[in-house]
Amino acid sequence: MADSQIENAIFLGIDTGGTYTDAVLWSEARGVIAKAKALTTRHDLSVGISGAVERIVEEARVDPGHIRLVSMSTTLATNALVEGQGGRIALVMVGFSPADLEKADLGSALGSDPVVFLPGGHDVYGRPQPFDVSALQEALLRLKDEVTGFAVCAYFAVRNPEHEIAVRDLVRAQTGLPVTCSHELSAKLNGPRRALTTVLNARLIAMIDRLVAATEGFLDRRGIHAPLMVVRGDGALVSAAFARHRPIETILSGPAASLVGARHMTGLDNAIVSDIGGTTTDVAVLDNGRPRLDPNGATVGGFRTMVEAVAMRTFGLGGDSEVSLDDNAMAPRIMLGPRRLVPLSLLAANHGATVIDHLARQVKTANPGRLDGRFVLRTGVPEQMASGLSKGEAELYVRITGEPQPLDRLLNSVSQTATINRLVARGLVHLSGFTPSDACHVLHLQNNWNGEAARYGAILYARRKDGAGRPLCDTPEEISRRTYDALIRRSSEVVLETVFAEDGLDGPDMVASPLTQRALSGEGGIAGIKLDIDRPLIGLGASAPVYYPAVGTMLGAPSIVPVDTDVANALGAVVGQVRVSVEAYISQPVEGIFRVAAGEAVKDFQEEELAIAFAEETLQGQVRSFALEAGTDEAQVTIARNISAATVEDQRKFIEAVLVATATGRPRIAH
Repeated sequence: MADSQIENAIFLGIDTGGTYTDAVLWSEARGVIAKAKALTTRHDLSVGISGAVERIVEEARVDPGHIRLVSMSTTLATNALVEGQGGRIALVMVGFSPADLEKADLGSALGSDPVVFLPGGHDVYGRPQPFDVSALQEALLRLKDEVTGFAVCAYFAVRNPEHEIAVRDLVRAQTGLPVTCSHELSAKLNGPRRALTTVLNARLIAMIDRLVAATEGFLDRRGIHAPLMVVRGDGALVSAAFARHRPIETILSGPAASLVGARHMTGLDNAIVSDIGGTTTDVAVLDNGRPRLDPNGATVGGFRTMVEAVAMRTFGLGGDSEVSLDDNAMAPRIMLGPRRLVPLSLLAANHGATVIDHLARQVKTANPGRLDGRFVLRTGVPEQMASGLSKGEAELYVRITGEPQPLDRLLNSVSQTATINRLVARGLVHLSGFTPSDACHVLHLQNNWNGEAARYGAILYARRKDGAGRPLCDTPEEISRRTYDALIRRSSEVVLETVFAEDGLDGPDMVASPLTQRALSGEGGIAGIKLDIDRPLIGLGASAPVYYPAVGTMLGAPSIVPVDTDVANALGAVVGQVRVSVEAYISQPVEGIFRVAAGEAVKDFQEEELAIAFAEETLQGQVRSFALEAGTDEAQVTIARNISAATVEDQRKFIEAVLVATATGRPRIAH
């Protein structure tokens, strides 16, 4: 396809976040053509996707048939692992013992899912142990109707995967169910962690399959006949078909997409990227144009996987964070998060006069109450989600409706606030109260919701008493400024915590130190303290323009907030590149024999040069095939060699070699 056709081709980027689904139309020639948001629909993500896509297609007046590529980032895999969701699977372990389940949290991840142990596996040089599948053949008669898929992990399969392949072929032939082999996901040693990663992948396959099928179905109905790509956790794009088999690689897809979007919008190769949402702030580092990856593998839901993903740190801090007080101090300090509240300004925007009337009533009372400015309403989850409530919880839950109710009228005693908190933790009800978003409405830094409700909320919060019994602040503007300043200060701290940790220091301890706190406060003494960050700060998120210029000033770093910062994830999803890697390992099981293990190819040579040449040729073929499957027709391949050798009595002795082939290219687009 001619370069001019590619430049003018229209791409559709989608990001399904926890709260909003974002969509963006983009072309190389015109940049961002249109963008839109819709509420994410957890029960059926395609509903939220269609809502956002319909809006931008209508706004841009684009013929859906002219869209040449669709790419999406998704929190589905991350959320599923955090919430312990996924299909029931069976794990087949070859050459391991039951004691290995105690390692790498493998037993915890498995829960009550079945395991089959088989004799077999290989040694570090890829030499086989006696192998027997009779126990599996017997178990398959029962398991095929009890599980949604299988995970297979064999001892030293990364040195020789033949036993995993034999198990995979047997299971597929007898059950027809999806099978994930550990050697397909990682070339690293540590069998139990490879098994853990394989289990989580197998558990997610059905879930990602439903998302891809629902998205493809919507696109087809809308007349969008273009390849569908998915963002991986390292920021690269892969085809939807590729992601269907390796869904574990999409964990941290959303944060990775935001980093790709940040680089595209700013052109910066080295930066700190901080993405602030309503609930959380995600901070990561761009190095030489690529996100820094977690060298130990991504940790999600408490499980350390072998998946390469962005080194992202997440903090419970956002525009909708709960504002609370440090009650132990004479001059209470304002604290934010980690819990999210529905801002009063948003509540009033959605529910009208009821909210305003109750806030006005509370403002007119002579004495402030602890429950002033607080409302509760149901989240709208299905009734069966409320099973297992205690008597007190069930009685209170029945009285809560889909319309907001003030806590001072709903609760019979202050002790019932603990009951409300338990219902919030179960995801059954939302709490609403004063937040930084409300403070920004009072200060005229935001005006997207209801400013009157925000002001009432600030008046009620300012009336709270300090340790000496005096009101906290005299005006709503004063409490709002203190809240805003608290968010700027805490945002600066989380950025510093991340960069200290990336430098190998203890991030939280360093930030808490008196020297760092003095530097942030700008307090002078005989010794003046100044912080210096070696790269600019990029602020992402819809509210980033409100906060991040001030954060940059506090940190003494240039602060950049791109024009399309509110859809950075969706943009990152569509401007990325396909990138895949494969690895070969050369060992010397006996003097004079060089054994190459490259994926499913294992071969011996008598000369080191011949072994390396075979490894490189094999990797070239494998990575090009892999790149085609991942969605690019124009892959550029590079091969990195890492050869370990020692000199003994002036003689060079080969120890081992690792070769990594990487293919990168633009995603395939519709003609």
